[in-house]
Amino acid sequence: MRLEKRVTVVTGGSSGIGRAIALRFADEGAYVVVGDVAREPREGGETTEALLGDRGFHVQADVSRAEDVDALVGAAVDRHGRIDVMVCNAGIAGRYSKPLLETTDDDWDAIMAVNLRGVFLCCRRAIGEMVAQEPLGEARGRVIIFSSQHGMIGPPGHLAYAVSKGGLVNMTHQLAVDYAKRGVLVNAVAPGKIMTGSPEQQDPEAFAYSHARTPFPRLGRPEDVAGAALFLASDDSGYVSGVNLLVDGGWMAY
Repeated sequence: MRLEKRVTVVTGGSSGIGRAIALRFADEGAYVVVGDVAREPREGGETTEALLGDRGFHVQADVSRAEDVDALVGAAVDRHGRIDVMVCNAGIAGRYSKPLLETTDDDWDAIMAVNLRGVFLCCRRAIGEMVAQEPLGEARGRVIIFSSQHGMIGPPGHLAYAVSKGGLVNMTHQLAVDYAKRGVLVNAVAPGKIMTGSPEQQDPEAFAYSHARTPFPRLGRPEDVAGAALFLASDDSGYVSGVNLLVDGGWMAY
């Protein structure tokens, strides 16, 4: 198994992409700590924690709060003595993501608190542990940041979200440079249109546009992203750092 006995923290792991990552990593032998503000999955069904069984557990955590992030990473270290992989997946957009002239201070602050500050807090806490622990192979730890294809373009009407995700691309580069010599590999995953939630939650107009815009004949699934994250979390990616890996069916190549 590619992640046997690796200790992994996945934020936003109760639903969608984070849920798929948590379960895939556990299937590959990892101990998984799920951090999320909610326990119930948006798509319905059993909780991620229930599906993990003795392979992991849930910690209620708002990544915009330093004390919650400290408790989340601390729970992994207290239980297993180290943290090998930090997956910074939690993020928001939704009703807060608007064009410039409609974006309120509260909209901007809400997105930046989770999408940028949250990742900063998670990276600071996790990397602080990683640099002080014994390496496994050549690496003391790996960090996977979730950016977006929208962090590399100007998606119409989504100012704060696009800016936050663009910031994460640069954060990935910065941390990869700053911590490579100390044995920490830092990469990002940039999903395209990934079908999460139930079908009735999809916006038909946005769905049609995404389908028309994506060269691959189907849209993405959470499992597609989980596979990319697994590569970056495993020893297979031993010399990969500072990469923003697109999982978008060719959307950005078009």
